[in-house]
Amino acid sequence: MTGSRVHLPGPPLAAALAGCLLTLTTGCGGAADPAPPPRTSTPAPHVSTPADICTSLVSYWVREALEGSIWAGLDWEQKGLSNEQYAIHDEVLTAARAEERRAGREAATAFADRESRRRCEAAKGATGSSENWRPPEEWTTPPPSPSG
Repeated sequence: MTGSRVHLPGPPLAAALAGCLLTLTTGCGGAADPAPPPRTSTPAPHVSTPADICTSLVSYWVREALEGSIWAGLDWEQKGLSNEQYAIHDEVLTAARAEERRAGREAATAFADRESRRRCEAAKGATGSSENWRPPEEWTTPPPSPSG
């Protein structure tokens, strides 16, 4: 660009800008190190075990069935359950319905949560019976080469 000139601020404006910048970086009191922000506590990460995941899934779907949810009619794969978790679901649901007849919905829901936990812990998460499930080492192991 010929003929165009950039006009820099004169000394009074430059001094004022420098003063503003100094105030912003050091604070109004002139201290070089402002106080650190208050610390907030960070919650520790929660690690879910297979039994925790099983319990969450089974108790959720049992409660949905007790409430008569339209989603309760999904099959075990659509619900994200293994075959073994689905078997636990059916057993807990049958027992929870009996508890509901005897003591009401609230008691049945509490029973379903407790019984899901107990059975999922006893089955160590109940993950190994899905037809499509494989142990992790099989996921990374290459298939055997055909014998020639």
